[in-house]
Amino acid sequence: MDVTVAIDCMGGDHGPHVTVPAALAGLAARTNVNFILVGLRDAIEVELRAHGASTNPRLRIHHASEVVGMDESVASALRGKRDSSMRVAVNLVKTGEANACVSAGNTGALMAISRFVLKMLPGIERPPIATVLPTVKGHVTVLDLGANVDCSPRDLLQFGIMGATLVSAIEHSERPSVGLLNIGEEDIKGNEVVKGAAELLRASGLNFYGNVEGDDIYKGTTDVVVCDGFVGNVALKTSEGLAQMLAAFLREEFSRNAFTKVAALVARPVLNAFKRRVDHRRYNGASLLGLRGVVIKSHGSADVVAFEHAIYRALDTVQSGVLRRITERVALAEQGVA
Repeated sequence: MDVTVAIDCMGGDHGPHVTVPAALAGLAARTNVNFILVGLRDAIEVELRAHGASTNPRLRIHHASEVVGMDESVASALRGKRDSSMRVAVNLVKTGEANACVSAGNTGALMAISRFVLKMLPGIERPPIATVLPTVKGHVTVLDLGANVDCSPRDLLQFGIMGATLVSAIEHSERPSVGLLNIGEEDIKGNEVVKGAAELLRASGLNFYGNVEGDDIYKGTTDVVVCDGFVGNVALKTSEGLAQMLAAFLREEFSRNAFTKVAALVARPVLNAFKRRVDHRRYNGASLLGLRGVVIKSHGSADVVAFEHAIYRALDTVQSGVLRRITERVALAEQGVA
């Protein structure tokens, strides 16, 4: 199945310097993908020439005259910039010219534009952000990571259904386990929203593990972890900060004196293997679930390798039929069958 991906080339901290070479890498690695590079034509063409590339049947440019800034307000991006690279890329998904959109731009703007342009799938009320994180057992899908700060038990149930369906489709796992993030494993723990969500999840037909705590995320206790966007975003940012602190501590200790510098040389193979294992770039690409189209959010500071992985996330999502599967599963849940 050939897949066409619209790339918001102007989004993120680095714009075309990252998005264009990542698309070229994806073009070389996958024969079944076509790209529409959306953004300022001159800037895109300059970057293509810098890499000795040009447009062809699998790679074309769609000019967009405006750019959404990383710190721009959602209202400004949604109402004031109708020809932004972000909005044009999402529109290409709506019209069917593209099967998916990938952007490293402003998260709030991307969510608002995607929801306004594409609308929600039948039966789904809120679109969560789902991403993959490394664990000691492999990886886990966590949602929501910031799109919905206040959630109802029904919202969390739908997040569980969408997360399980996503994992089942992409990873070919028949019944992925689902955990509900809480302050304890006991049923009596948590606020009323979490307690209500636990009851709905138990009755949903999902492979519901029960409550999980923060450390269970990286233990790999479940395949999917469900939470509201406030909790999820705090957990994610705390994890990122911890990882950066540990990396800084290692650099400091290995450069403290001549002996530790020699130790660093000896330990380099192990350190490199560790670095590859936890390389956040391999997990780049968060899915905006519940929309009538595939939209993938890349980290704003992503480099070429990281953005390339976000592209592959889009390809896998389209090819595995995630949208159809979510629609079917939510419909069954509404009927009390799933």
